[in-house]
Amino acid sequence: MAKDTKSKVSAIGVLTSGGDAPGMNAVIRAVVRRGRSKGLKTMGIYRGYEGLMNDEVRELAAKDVSDIIQRGGTILNTARCAEMRTDEGLQRAADACRRNGIEGLVVIGGDGSFAGAQKLANLGINTIGVPGTIDLDIACTDYTIGFDTAVNTAMEAIDKVRDTSASHERVSIIEVMGRNAGYIALWAGIGAGAEDILLPEKYDYDEQRIINNIIETRRKGKKHHIIINAEGIGHSAAMASRIEAATGIETRATILGYMQRGGSPTSRDRVCATVMGAYAVDLLIAGKTKRVVAYKDGHVTDFDINEALAMQKDIDPYEYELSHALSYDYSKI
Repeated sequence: MAKDTKSKVSAIGVLTSGGDAPGMNAVIRAVVRRGRSKGLKTMGIYRGYEGLMNDEVRELAAKDVSDIIQRGGTILNTARCAEMRTDEGLQRAADACRRNGIEGLVVIGGDGSFAGAQKLANLGINTIGVPGTIDLDIACTDYTIGFDTAVNTAMEAIDKVRDTSASHERVSIIEVMGRNAGYIALWAGIGAGAEDILLPEKYDYDEQRIINNIIETRRKGKKHHIIINAEGIGHSAAMASRIEAATGIETRATILGYMQRGGSPTSRDRVCATVMGAYAVDLLIAGKTKRVVAYKDGHVTDFDINEALAMQKDIDPYEYELSHALSYDYSKI
């Protein structure tokens, strides 16, 4: 990031938008304390873009963000705002920034939140996006805040389900979050040693192949079977009924749901969130706008928001192949 000796802003705001993610509070804390240390007025915007439009804004001092780095969720609350998809809503949000003296805006959220930030920037509001989403589906960055905690939460739950699955010698389908992205499913599945991992990006809906794998691994002595099913595929209960009917083996579905969004963030989420939040402030101080903070190759960097939103992302082919080689191909051992 290019250095600038004179700040282009004197007051900044921060909001969280869309789904919450562990580590969002660490970003808020970093934005406020980095901003205050640089002589900026720092304002918290409550309930996302909707709160911005309704002037739910108040100044935050360093003490206001004490003891929040370890907390899940977001102290600013969050909401989805359909009005931000309209020209009238965007203008309301831009007017609210000006009315509240916000010269730079840090938006913590996912691609939908960044689309709003992109359009606000087009209306003259200096905006910086910080990727806060458990789904890891922001293409410009190798890491999104909340992903590590969500994966660990899912993996620990899978370990617990495996215990009872082994005790009852049953098949267990465990559905994890991620919307249409399979990163939580892939990482949690590899980390928990699942026998099958179903990803929206790769699944061919050949259920018979899964059934054959269950039957074959049972024949070779495997007494239980864990299937990780991504949210983007879903219908886990119906799938369990079909597998039980086809194999004669008791099959149960567990949907982990919103527990994956909560909980105290891991050290990685806390540190990366802190670095990204501070970096966002530094970008605003340098007079930058319409940027997305990212981690690439282990280093914090930033991208033009138009470029970032146009990027495409896919599952790592080696990780996907490995998930099969170590689990699905058990029948070949």
